Amino acid sequence: MSKPKHGQTGCPTCGRPLDEHSRHLRFKLPQPVLEVPAHEREHRTWGNDVLMQVQGVGAFVRVLVAVRLTGGYSVTFGSWLSVSPDDLRHAYEIWWKPEYASLRLHGALANMLPGWEAETYVKPLETAVLDLDAVPYAVASPDAFMHKLLHDEWSHEAVLAAVAPFDGR
Repeated sequence: MSKPKHGQTGCPTCGRPLDEHSRHLRFKLPQPVLEVPAHEREHRTWGNDVLMQVQGVGAFVRVLVAVRLTGGYSVTFGSWLSVSPDDLRHAYEIWWKPEYASLRLHGALANMLPGWEAETYVKPLETAVLDLDAVPYAVASPDAFMHKLLHDEWSHEAVLAAVAPFDGR
C-alpha cells in the first residue's frame, strides 16, 4: 500500500477517509440481553458495562475483537463474551488485582459482528489480557472462521463497508 501524500485524507487503497481505518465499535449489550424486553432488563441484571449477569439469560464479560486490515489498520469491536457464572465471578474477583494480568476466559461471542453475523455469533473464543488498562482481547478460537478473522488481514473495502452503517450510533 502506498502512503498518502502530504495533505491527502483519502486512502490510496480504497479511497475512504483515513480516519475510518482504525476504528472502535462498541456493542452496548450482548445479543441475548437485547432479546429481553427493555422494561425487564434492569431488575434482572447485575453488573456494569464490562461485567454482567442477566437472570435467565447468562453471564457476560466485555472483550475486544480486533480485525486487522491491510496496511496496518484495524477495526476493533467492543463485544461481549458469554461465559460461565463461575468465570464471571472469577473475573470480578481479580479485575482490579495483579492476577488480572493472567486472566484467560473461554466462551462464545455474544454479538454478531457486522459483515459476518452468521459466521461470528455464538462462536467459541479464547480471550487474554494483553493490556492491563483494557478488557481482555480475543486471541484464539477452535472455529475455523473465527481463527481466520483473528489472524488474517482483511481488505479495507469489505470490512469498512460492513461497519459503515454503524457510524454515528
